[in-house]
Order: sequence, then C-alpha cells, then structure tokens
Amino acid sequence: MSASGPLHDLGVRTGAEGGAIRVWSEHASSIDLVVFADGDLDWAVERTPLVRDGHGVWEGRSAKLVPGARYGLRVDGPPGVEHAFNPVHTLLDPYARGLTAAADGSWRGVAMASLVDDGFDWTGTAKPRVPLDHTVVYEAHVRGFSKLNTAIPEPLRGTYAGLAHDASLEYLTGLGVTTVELLPAQAFVSEERLVRQGRPNYWGYNTLGFFAAHAPYATAAAQAAGAHAVRREFAGMVRRLHEAGLEVVLDVVYNHTAEEGRRGPTYSFRGIDNASYYRHDAHGRYVDTTGCGNTLDFGHAAPQRLVLDSMRYFAEELQVDGFRLDLAATLGRDDHGAYTPDHPLLRGMLEDPVIGASKLIAEPWDVGPGGWRTGDFPAGFSEWNDRYRDRMRDFWLGDLRRERETVSAGSGIGRFATRLAGSSNTFSQERGPLASLNFVTAHDGFTLADLTAYDMKHNLGNGEQNRDGADHNNSYNHGVEGDTDDPAILAARRRSIRNLLGTLLLSAGVPMITAGDEYGRSQRGNNNAYCHDSELTWLTWRDDERDAGLLATVRRLLRLRAENPALRPVRFGRFGETIPSASQMDWFNAEGTTMTIDDWNSPEQRTLQFLAASTPEFEAFNRILLVVHAHEEATEVVLPDHEGVTGYSRLWDSAGEEPIDDPTVHAPGDVLAIPPLSMHLFRADGERPTPRAVRASEAES
Repeated sequence: MSASGPLHDLGVRTGAEGGAIRVWSEHASSIDLVVFADGDLDWAVERTPLVRDGHGVWEGRSAKLVPGARYGLRVDGPPGVEHAFNPVHTLLDPYARGLTAAADGSWRGVAMASLVDDGFDWTGTAKPRVPLDHTVVYEAHVRGFSKLNTAIPEPLRGTYAGLAHDASLEYLTGLGVTTVELLPAQAFVSEERLVRQGRPNYWGYNTLGFFAAHAPYATAAAQAAGAHAVRREFAGMVRRLHEAGLEVVLDVVYNHTAEEGRRGPTYSFRGIDNASYYRHDAHGRYVDTTGCGNTLDFGHAAPQRLVLDSMRYFAEELQVDGFRLDLAATLGRDDHGAYTPDHPLLRGMLEDPVIGASKLIAEPWDVGPGGWRTGDFPAGFSEWNDRYRDRMRDFWLGDLRRERETVSAGSGIGRFATRLAGSSNTFSQERGPLASLNFVTAHDGFTLADLTAYDMKHNLGNGEQNRDGADHNNSYNHGVEGDTDDPAILAARRRSIRNLLGTLLLSAGVPMITAGDEYGRSQRGNNNAYCHDSELTWLTWRDDERDAGLLATVRRLLRLRAENPALRPVRFGRFGETIPSASQMDWFNAEGTTMTIDDWNSPEQRTLQFLAASTPEFEAFNRILLVVHAHEEATEVVLPDHEGVTGYSRLWDSAGEEPIDDPTVHAPGDVLAIPPLSMHLFRADGERPTPRAVRASEAES
C-alpha cells in the first residue's frame, strides 16, 4: 500500500504556525475539528469544519493546532442500522499520538510534533537486529515485570523507566534472552463490565489508540507532564534496551477496538464511520471473529492503512524491533470474511521497508469460521505454534499421567521428535523451522509451575464463577492439587519443569519464555489472570520466593543454545542434499541403532537419541547429541557410533536440581545409565564428517 496514496498523512501534522488534520470517513456528511482550552477539556475554543476530498478524506487547518493542543472530532452522517453518527459526541482521532481523558469519559487527542522535533535524542543507538536463529523471546508485562523489584527506585517500579533501569537490564542480559516481547503497551482502557466490577484489564487487549503509548505505564512525573513526556519515557525505554543489546517487540491488538459491541462505548471509530471500520452482516449486526464484541473490517483499505501506519510509526519513529500480532487471522480476512495468506494487509507488512525489516510474529488464529491457521501465514512471519505447546505438554505431563493410571503412556516419541526438530509437518520448506515460535506457556494460561501443580483452573477470583479460561490445559498436578509439603511430589514437579524448559530451549525454532517461568512463578492455579493487577501477576524478586536451581538451569540452557548452532537450524534439511544452515539430523534408539518405523510409532518407545550436526554459513561446525528418556523407570542407552565422532562431553541434564559443572566425557558405544524422566545434552567431539545426504526423520510422516 503506497505511502503516497489517497490515504496518506492521516492524523495531525503540527508546526509553530498551527497544524493540519486529515481524517478518513466514507459515509460522514460533516466533520468538525474541535480544539479545547488548555486545562479545560470541556471548553472548546475553536471549531473548524473539515472539507472532504474525492477519497473520503476530510481535511482542515487551525492556527491553534500546535504541539500540545487538545482536540477532538464532531462527526455527523446519515441514519441507518449500519451507522452510529451523533454530532454531540466528541470523538478521538484514530491517529492521535497522545491521549488525555475528559471528565465525561470521552477522550481527546494531543497534537504532537515528531519525537526528534520534540527534543528526544537517540544518541546514535541502533536497533540490535538479532538474527532470528539467535532470538530468544521473553514475554513480559511492563508493569508486572518491575513492580516489586526493590533494586529499582520506588517511583520507577512498574513503569517504562523501571523496565529500562540498570537492575532490569542486568537481569535480562544475565538470563540470556535477546528480545523482550511486551504485552500491549498501546493506549488501552478496561471494558465497561470490568469497570463496573471494580476490576482492571491488566493485560491490555482492549486498544483505545493505536499510535499512543499507554500513559499509566509511565512514571507519575511523566504522566503529570503530559503526553509528550509519556512518549519520551517510552522511547527512552526502547533506547536503553537497545543499548543493552535487547530488542523490543510489542504485542499489538489491531483485530478489534475498545468500543466493544454495538451497545458499548463510542470513543472513535464507531462515531466516525461505523459501517466502514467494523465488519457487519447483511442485517447490520457486528460480525465478531475476536470474541471481544467487534471486528475491524480489513476488507476495507482504510483499516488496512491504519494498521500499517501504526506499525510504521512504532517501528520507525519509536524504534521498536517487531510486533506480535494478536488474533492475526482476523487481519488476513478479506471483504468476504475469508482468511487468505495473500491478504493486502499481510502483504503490505512484508513489503513495507520498515515493517518488513522488523520481527513479525503472528498469533495464527481467531474465533471466526476457519479461524485456526497455524502454518498458513506467508514467508516472513513467525507463528505461535500451538501444536508445539500441546504436544510438549502432553508428552511430559499428559503421557506421564496416562502411564501412571493405565501403565501405557498412550503415544510414542515420533510426534515429539517432529516438534523438537522444527515442526516440518506444519511449516513449509520455504519458511523453515524459524517460522515456528515455540512456547509451552504464555500470559494466557497456566504458568509453568502451575502447569505441573494443578489439574483444574482456579479462576473464582475473576468474578465469572470459574467459567472463564481454558478447561483443557494438558496439565498434571503429580498427584496433589495445588500446594503440598510432600517432597517427592515437589521434586517430581521441578523435574517436569526442567524437562519442559529443556525441551523448549533445545528445540529448533524460536523459543519464547513467559516472564517468571524461569524461577517457578505461580498464579495459584489461575489460568486467565487478565483482570488482576496485583502480586498474583507481578514478578517476585525475593530470593526466598525464587527457585535458584531452576533459574540457573535456564541460564545454562540459554548459554548452551547460543554456543551450539546445531540447536538453531535456519532451514529444514532435505533428503539427499546438504543444505546450508540446516542441521543434519540422525535419530537413534536406546541401543544406539537407527530408529525404525516401529520405534517411532510404538507407545512403549519413549527413549530417543538425537544427533544434530550444523552446516552453518557463518559459524564453526558444531554437533550435539540429545538423549530423551520419558519413562518413570531408569534405563540404559548405548551412545551411537557416528562418522567423525570420537567422544561425547556431557553439557547438561535435567535429572539434577542444579546444572552440572564438571562435564564427563564418554566414548561412542559406552553404555550410560539414564535416570527416569530426564534429558541429557552432549557435545559430540571429533572431526567434521564428509558432506553427505541429510537423513529425513520417519517422525515427520
């Protein structure tokens, strides 16, 4: 979509002599710009009629539209069930860079100069541009991350500045993550239902303004100084993270707005052009593929342009490194409501020189017809891989439960291996394993500790009689629901957590850790804590509330992932070819012989040896061996004899509470005792073998 097309330069452009505004509405009959007095958001000092061009863009100028001016829109138009015009309402400009609330619950835009013209200095700091194969995503909440950290000055805790504080940066870089993915930080409000209940929308998936940073995440001083200071603090956070080598990815919610259903509040889009911004059926009723009351209609060019302009503003002016697109299937629905990977909006993201150079992560589903689209986004996107999540949970937790209850785990190791190797049965050869954003937990659902401690959700504190939140979690409480003093159960839970984290961080693809999982954070069984802004959802920083052994394990695993390119293939291997930056994979059973079809499919076969050799374009040759044993009884494995391998140096195993510090060395053919339910990572030492065909895994059938 051309930046110089008919929908160019929407929103406000300011200068010392005033400014101009451009607003799109296809069906309005009149639009007035209203500028309000300083300090009185109900007192209009000027009302300027806008003039429409031939493309539905309404434009006007005002000498009072200077940086810092508060303004709104009054829009009138025809009646009809598909419309919602009311010239009495003061509406928010969809492109407002700053927001401020009026006493009556409506909102005003704040006219803003560019960030640089407003005096912000990037000091030459550049985006880190972390390669995708080196990327480790850390999903965090701006407020919840630092709210309880006493190493940060109290006024900065729970703010953009708190996330940018030295204590935060030292923790994140010491952990070994590369990319901080922030839950929504574009301006949002709580739903009216939650407000009536006295609860907040903590997660923020209810966007009010797509161009403004969420003001309550700024320090009190910045909030008091106004929208300009809020934006500077947000940009300062990005700059500080970049200086530490960390990327910033924003979780963005473009699929719906805070205006909810037809009886919801009218803030902006509904009053500007309800018929064009929102998707409707033939009777004028909202089509809701988001579950949030409304759906933006991306069959229209203007909503498409809105999203691209918002992403470009954050990626270019505010220098964020990427976007996680909430319910991204909605963004790919055409004018008939059908999803297509060739949608102009998705294509526009990839083709834009700024957005396309950013990390693009799709949540590849929505709740509409045909809404599950995992694996169906175009090349250039990574996708949250729910198949990975479900399989790995089931392998380490569900299968363990079944084995205890029925003697048989119910499934073998083949589907586990497919996910471990990058999910080639989900993502095309063209896209490769880095299309898979691997995760075991996310903000939405159980924490990793709760996944091993609760069979059922415990969401009564949400005020919805425990009806909300997922009922099917593939969790396992290991015999007791919730808290226990039983040392055997606690040890078993910790072992399961280590196995899940080991699987996540040693799999091909892009791993994502949910903040707090690295030390065993619990939400006391609440798997939908969206309305809790409290210690239930904030990270704890007290040593006695953190599992030091687990934290050390995560740091070790992330270091090993960074040091061993065989764990980070860029491309899938192809049988009969040597592919640059694809790991050459060989699969062995416990006896050290090549896996057979029976080995892959037998429910009793729960032991696997995975030998991966990198064929990197820019890194040294590297080879690892991963041994996975998923039975409750100990076993023995024969280390495989493989061309060029002279020994195996143990780097990590999940059997111990702490990472090993004295790696042992073993020879091919050695018989090793393997503890129950454990993983073991070795570096395969020796000479690089003669290039040969990559063996395809039967697991991918």
